[in-house]
Amino acid sequence: MTDPSRHSVFEDIQGIAFGIIMAALGIHILTHMGFATGQTTGLAVLIAYTGNLPFSLIYFAINLPFLGLGWWYLGRRFALKTLISTAALSILIDILPRWMILGPMAPAFAALLFGILFGIAALAVVRHGGSFGGFAIPALILQDRLGIRAGYTQLAVDIVIFSAAALILPTETLLWSFLGAATYSLFLAINHRRDRYIAA
Repeated sequence: MTDPSRHSVFEDIQGIAFGIIMAALGIHILTHMGFATGQTTGLAVLIAYTGNLPFSLIYFAINLPFLGLGWWYLGRRFALKTLISTAALSILIDILPRWMILGPMAPAFAALLFGILFGIAALAVVRHGGSFGGFAIPALILQDRLGIRAGYTQLAVDIVIFSAAALILPTETLLWSFLGAATYSLFLAINHRRDRYIAA
């Protein structure tokens, strides 16, 4: 009989694959519009914009150091799922523009769509025991070791990244970027509750 408190391997594969596809689509919209965002994705975007470098490689490289922390603090299973998620996402980000060419988009709609898609993606991957890596891992460690809430650490990271974005992006683009990031954060705040979803 299937244990309702644990996902099967197939459930993990389809859940994480869904999250990767939604995240890649969201990032495709983000970079197409020239928006910024927070956390590791935002840092990779800014480096790609300023250095004219491939976002996919930067995103994966930035995540590598955090994988070691994830292995040590959250376990091998989490780290492996996170490695698979970030590697597959990096590959799909690179090839998706060849499969889907985006045209003009209303910036408000694009910002909302990015936030919703990336929120759905993160939720799907987290609910199946992985993540897209990044600053969330040290934020959890600081919360455990020093009592600093993870949300505060991630907010501080976002402030730094958006402050840097303000130096290189037009004001209007920056404001639409805020909308996308806020939509993503609000989506997760409403939907990511362990007391409502207990399967591991």
